[in-house]
Amino acid sequence: MKKLEALTFLLIATAFISCAAADDEKQQVISFLEMHKQRHTDLAMQLWDFAELGYMETRSSNLLKQHLASSGFEVTSGVADIPTAFVASYGEGSPVIGILAEFDALPGISQSATPTREIVDDKPNGHACGHHLFGACSTAAALALKEWMDDQDIKGTLRLYGTPAEEGGSGKVYMVRAGLFDDVDAVLHWHASDRNAANPSTSLVNKSARFTFTGISAHAAAAPHLGRSALDGVESMNYMVNLMREHVLEKTRIHYVITRGGEAPNVVPDYAQVYYYVRHPDADTLLMIWDRVISVSEAAAKGTGTEVHAKVMHGNHSLLPNETLAKVMHANLSMVGGVVYSEEEKEFARRVSSSFLDATNFSGLESKVLPMKMDNGQGSTDVGDVSWNVPTTGLRTATWVPGTASHSWQAIAAGGYTIGAKGMQVAAKTLALTVIDLLRNPKLISTAKQEFKDRRGHDFKYVPLLGDRNPPLDYRK
Repeated sequence: MKKLEALTFLLIATAFISCAAADDEKQQVISFLEMHKQRHTDLAMQLWDFAELGYMETRSSNLLKQHLASSGFEVTSGVADIPTAFVASYGEGSPVIGILAEFDALPGISQSATPTREIVDDKPNGHACGHHLFGACSTAAALALKEWMDDQDIKGTLRLYGTPAEEGGSGKVYMVRAGLFDDVDAVLHWHASDRNAANPSTSLVNKSARFTFTGISAHAAAAPHLGRSALDGVESMNYMVNLMREHVLEKTRIHYVITRGGEAPNVVPDYAQVYYYVRHPDADTLLMIWDRVISVSEAAAKGTGTEVHAKVMHGNHSLLPNETLAKVMHANLSMVGGVVYSEEEKEFARRVSSSFLDATNFSGLESKVLPMKMDNGQGSTDVGDVSWNVPTTGLRTATWVPGTASHSWQAIAAGGYTIGAKGMQVAAKTLALTVIDLLRNPKLISTAKQEFKDRRGHDFKYVPLLGDRNPPLDYRK
């Protein structure tokens, strides 16, 4: 690995020293994004207003496709048997560089673009993970790169992947499984955050299922002995899984919600359901823990005289880091720099921070670019499956108030305000400049591919954790 690191540094140094012309080209792309930043902000805010859930993002998907098609991209809709998934392509030949674009919101969390909690009555869903910024930013970068490719007569193919249902739907896994990344040389992505960083990252492997228990209904007072409670099955499973937490490896994460528990207390429920997520950094370990959870569900059914059916909903591999690509991304993020905030934005952030459980540590909005380091993420993403099939790297930029938890109303608020829009611009510029480096310096791609092969291992065989199931297009209904 040390030899690879030395070669990577040499290639990057050579690329940047020998490409004075490329600096001018990068400024051209930055100028394009500055010129059109209001258009791209408006695009993000339209997605923010739509706030559509996974596999139901019809308007969001169509809006992004319209922007890309009208600029000359060839758009293929409904890929991987997913109506809202698409691939927008420009150029021809090699190398092929992919940019990911997400656009799904989260259910049950509502908020306006204000610094205090405000539930919007007719808007039950919200972009609490910043995917409206993700989709708009990646589209903006692609549009800027298309202009650059035309102006400089650049050979190669740029693809923007419209990837639905990242939040628990594993949209990208089905796209990987359908072979849509088979000919891609490198993939870039980004995410909303409260900081600016382009670290090589890992994440947790994740698998989920809905466990549906069926029993026998009866009058809960007059004939309880004739009933078998499906809710008892759910509660027994939850109790045993919670006992199991003491006996799993420390980095394991298990969480659940009861999605159906019965309709009336005086009726023994014959139908109940619980929805489980299980996570761990290692796929093999995750699958062993998963088998134990399945066994617990079966034991719960047996003990309560009910039946159980487990329906796998999604499964994501961990992120496979690629330092070669991350160093290029970090160099471009450092070149772009962080965000300059107005006094109004600083006051907005101060008011948001007052809602945090620990509001004493707030020190202002994040403007600096953090040094590069390995990032062991605690979340999960279907980008992981892409990264085990194509060299992949990403970045995060400050679109939220520092200390904001993702999947929170504070994330929705900042993401719908100018703080989110400014962070998105930093990300769009960084993505675009990194693509320029990869198209101008093919040796970077070959080095990234060699690192990819070394990290993955020569005997690796990709197997989707969700098996051969069809996309769960109704999982949010």
